[in-house]
Amino acid sequence: MRVLAGAERGYDRQMTAQTDHIMSPENTTPDALVARARALVPGLRERQRQTEQNGMILPEAIESFHAAGLYRILQPKHYGGYELGLDTFMRVAFEIASGCGSTGWVFSTGLQHQWQIGMYPPEAQAEVWKDNPTALAASSYAPTGVAIAEEGGFRAAGKWSFCSGVDICQWMILGIRIAPAKGADPTGVGFILVPRDDFRVEKNWEVLGLIGTGSNDVVVEDLFVPAHRMLTHEQAQSGKPPGAVINDGDLFKVPFFAAISNCLCAAILGMAQGALADYLADVKDRQTRGAAVGVVRSVADFMTIQLRVGEAAASIDAAQQLVLRDCRDIMNTIAAGNELTEAQRARNKGDLGFAVRLCVRAADLLFESAGGMGLYGHNRVQRGWRDIHSGAKHISMNWDAVGSLYGRIQLGLLPGPAQF
Repeated sequence: MRVLAGAERGYDRQMTAQTDHIMSPENTTPDALVARARALVPGLRERQRQTEQNGMILPEAIESFHAAGLYRILQPKHYGGYELGLDTFMRVAFEIASGCGSTGWVFSTGLQHQWQIGMYPPEAQAEVWKDNPTALAASSYAPTGVAIAEEGGFRAAGKWSFCSGVDICQWMILGIRIAPAKGADPTGVGFILVPRDDFRVEKNWEVLGLIGTGSNDVVVEDLFVPAHRMLTHEQAQSGKPPGAVINDGDLFKVPFFAAISNCLCAAILGMAQGALADYLADVKDRQTRGAAVGVVRSVADFMTIQLRVGEAAASIDAAQQLVLRDCRDIMNTIAAGNELTEAQRARNKGDLGFAVRLCVRAADLLFESAGGMGLYGHNRVQRGWRDIHSGAKHISMNWDAVGSLYGRIQLGLLPGPAQF
């Protein structure tokens, strides 16, 4: 089973000729990129606590992702990207998040923003990547700011929360309500692209889990945003965004809301994969003394532990396979020249939430039997438990919302206000 095999993962530096080929920068096949991500996991695991103490992703992690070409997976070919499928993105994100939850969350969201930036007009893409093809973006999608239309663009202002990775990005993608004129009520919604010099960060990320994501607030005050740095909801959902003029691959025909939540789910599922690996590494050496003097038993011999491990492993594997199937279905549907149906989109949303629910259950099963050592700050199982529960609080992963949406469509009812 793939997840269990990852429990004893180690990076053999005496690589065979075949492995050398996989790790070569020129090899950009999905399996090669997954292998490169997996090779970074031991270092990410060792830096978990430092990342959490820093309250932000460490520079060496970002540098290693760039060196491995991982940020290119969804980046347009026009700017040196690979434009691979959503399933490749998910598989790589699983591996990175298994090494460090906070790092995996920021990596996964930042990587998927490469896809979204490819939807913007060519002028915006050039501003982001022409002089710096490794530029990254963070985001906050809740439309808590307002952009007022004026000649040549918009006048924007607002404050946004949960800006994961803001400390390591060069751009922000911010949800915004669009007003046709000063004094008029907003009539539309979109996303503005804002360079680092044009926003201010307010440090307020004091939380239970995902501490290393540095998901602080961002403030924009009276900023002129050129028209080409606006992507409306309608454009993002159309399957024919402005960026398709230069990015005509299937990836950029996928409607925004059909895939954007994948980055959050992928990170959580990867965290669960890592928590299982950490638990197995810990439990194999744990021993307990019975009532009789001198009787020592391995904790792994207890059937209750075996059942917990079995259910957790099966849950994580099922969750990953479920969302990978949906990603492949999205890509195959678009490649065939078809549009995603309402039933597909609702199922996929529901499956993301259900997959996360499975992994929350897996994390609970493991942490509940971690023993007293699981309370220590250096313990990776408890860190995984905190990060998984924190990630699962995101509204896009809320089972009450996405599960009921899926159920409504199954029952033949209208979907309601949820975006999908």
